[in-house]
Amino acid sequence: MKAFMDKDFLLQTGTAKRLFHDYAAKMPIFDYHCHLDPQEIYENRTYKDLTELWLEGDHYKWRAMRANGIDEYYITGNADTYEKFEKWAETVERLIGNPLYHWTHMELRQYFNVDTILKKSTAKEIWDTCNERLSNPNFSARGLIEHSNVTFIGTTDDPVDDLRFHKLLQEDEDFSTIVLPSFRPDQVMGIQNESWKDYIENLENITGIKITNFTQLVDALESRMDYFHDIGCRVSDHSLETVVFESATLQELDAIVKKRLNKETLSLKETYQFLTQLLVSLGKAYSKRDWVMQYHIGALRSANSRLFSEIGVNIGCDSMKDESIANPLSRLLDELDKDQRLPKTILYSLNPTDYDMLATMAGNFQGGGTPSKVQFGSAWWFNDHIDGMNAQMKILGNVGLLARFVGMLTDSRSFLSYSRHEYFRRILCNILGNWVENGEYPYDLEWLGEIVEDISYNNAVQYFAINLK
Repeated sequence: MKAFMDKDFLLQTGTAKRLFHDYAAKMPIFDYHCHLDPQEIYENRTYKDLTELWLEGDHYKWRAMRANGIDEYYITGNADTYEKFEKWAETVERLIGNPLYHWTHMELRQYFNVDTILKKSTAKEIWDTCNERLSNPNFSARGLIEHSNVTFIGTTDDPVDDLRFHKLLQEDEDFSTIVLPSFRPDQVMGIQNESWKDYIENLENITGIKITNFTQLVDALESRMDYFHDIGCRVSDHSLETVVFESATLQELDAIVKKRLNKETLSLKETYQFLTQLLVSLGKAYSKRDWVMQYHIGALRSANSRLFSEIGVNIGCDSMKDESIANPLSRLLDELDKDQRLPKTILYSLNPTDYDMLATMAGNFQGGGTPSKVQFGSAWWFNDHIDGMNAQMKILGNVGLLARFVGMLTDSRSFLSYSRHEYFRRILCNILGNWVENGEYPYDLEWLGEIVEDISYNNAVQYFAINLK
């Protein structure tokens, strides 16, 4: 029997062990998509206790605690911080088969040098040990980033954000990690939302562009893109519950914008027309600026209306959406590719039933001198576990170019989540090691090591073209 999470955790072969320990483990982290707060990085936030660092805002953990029957009072309510931590410890005991169990113990070991298994009976011991170490200045937001060897962080930012803290970070010569914004226009895409008109008025005020039609709306967004670009942004991101494609004339689009500014209800067709043509317009604008475009597809958000009304969004009440997206996605990418204005694009799906489709879809739109210009993105959210990562990388290997994959993203609000990159790299090395030792790929350690280093870090650096100096 192997020891629990020893140095060769998840590494089943000698080749896998060499690839991880000699190549993957030493590589820095290029975190091209996350939800860290740039203000917390700039102000170098410190934490009063382990609950504040570990449980605050972590809807992965909240979801598991609810499944364990924990009352909301101990999750997002007003319980004492130790009481919340103890309820989390009770939940950890039940997490067999869940990646949270591995991540929890990887984080305890990597950041706190704690090998004790977390459960209710050890909660107080771990609480005291970790809280004592949190008093060390190295356990600040910046200290955790530096400890994790992160060279780049791409945050997620609204177009109307003033990016004040990104500017301040760029002026701070004492912090070497590059932190840049990513352009995420979800609120503009949400034309059916009650708050849409108010958001457009805010966009008008910040750009000085009066928005009464579709062209003016795109002009205002491009103005914000220029602002983001000047601060170093080279990445956009879209949360798409589903993918639609509906043609429209400019006159139809102008009428749609006018209707919503008057707070009139749109038909489903009109909504789809707006979403389609805005994505096309934005994609062309990204291409002009040589930005990377990301589509995160298939999240059914805020499914629990009671908890949404009581607590709000991003609280652990989202799930996979199940809709056919192949045809509209193909038409959307093709529309951008027709005049060679499809930007570098990464396609993620929350539903693993889309994996084979996305991997083959990416292959339809390659070229232009960029290796794997359209990427089948990392196993995301509910899929960032052993089976999900194995499936995503093996499918990419089967029908695409795994060696050109841009690798793992953190997609997290926690400064401890960088352990997930180690998790990913161990799984990657194990896949390659098994292929080699099964005689499916030659044993050329130097070449295999280069592939591992590329997927772990180098491919992303090349693909996103961020100046790290």
